[in-house]
Amino acid sequence: MLEFLERVVADQAAAFAGVSTSLGVRLGLYEAMSGAGALTSDELAERTGLVERYVREWLAAQVAGAYVVHDPQTNTYVLPDEHAAVLADSSVPTYLGGGFTMLKALYGAEEALASAYRNGGGVSWRDYGPELSEGVAAFFKPGYEAVLVQEWLPAMEGVEAKLRRGASVADVGCGFGHSTVLMAKAFPRSRFHGFDFHEPSVEAARKLAEEEGVGDRVTFEVAAAHDFPGGGYDLVTFFDCLHDLGDPGAALQRAEKALADDGSCLVVEPNVSAEPGENINPIGRSFASTSAVLCLPAAMAQGGPHALGNHPGPEALRAIAAEVGLLGWRLAVETPTNRIYDVKR
Repeated sequence: MLEFLERVVADQAAAFAGVSTSLGVRLGLYEAMSGAGALTSDELAERTGLVERYVREWLAAQVAGAYVVHDPQTNTYVLPDEHAAVLADSSVPTYLGGGFTMLKALYGAEEALASAYRNGGGVSWRDYGPELSEGVAAFFKPGYEAVLVQEWLPAMEGVEAKLRRGASVADVGCGFGHSTVLMAKAFPRSRFHGFDFHEPSVEAARKLAEEEGVGDRVTFEVAAAHDFPGGGYDLVTFFDCLHDLGDPGAALQRAEKALADDGSCLVVEPNVSAEPGENINPIGRSFASTSAVLCLPAAMAQGGPHALGNHPGPEALRAIAAEVGLLGWRLAVETPTNRIYDVKR
């Protein structure tokens, strides 16, 4: 029992510490410490414009978690470079700050989640608060930047060549548009259309497209996955969103009808197992825990025929795709966190 007790105490400590980590991301504390060397609490407060007494207490929590190193001789604090790559620099694939900024929305939805668990209803994305969509976008963005254009699209049969020549792409469930804009920047001859049912996310995506200078070849519209407009798409993408749908079959059916004759679907899903015992590792635990408080409730809120959670397994997804005429289902590539499928008629 003692060993399990210690593990739960450690988990409890991590849960409490997550709020401090989120504050460090939101308030720019990690960013201010990155590459700055040794800083006193006064110097960090000055750099961030925050109250020194709070900064000093925050630093004590960071030292207790071994995120920050303290020198008692000089009473200074250092964020090691390898830690900054995880907490301060959103441009690198190791960045995990977005996962912590989601916490406010997830914990804030506890009452609604408890009600859903009791009554069988769901919790819609709109019910979680804006921090959820912001955090999800920040969480996935570094990974997409590292591998989407460099590895995932080249692993799709014939897709990269089409994109270079000039293709039409629908990015379904585009969120803040990071995946859409990345593809548009890499393939200037192609045209991209992002769709999401969440209007604030679509507004953020439109702003991103203008900021990145791709507004001439990217559009974003509010639309559900099962009835997004247009047709003749050479590529339809679902980035980490298919499992969140109450009716993934309807979304895939719409994609099948919207594809060009030789079009493809790119389906990105978590790299976790349908067998719970195979997820006893940090990545598996992270996804399974998120599924219980976000992915499953979001799907249940839509009242569709499926409520998959984020770990249904590839066979469940393949069967749903086959029912709507997408019979070609191939694992194109996988990373420690994702499986990427090349799906065709």
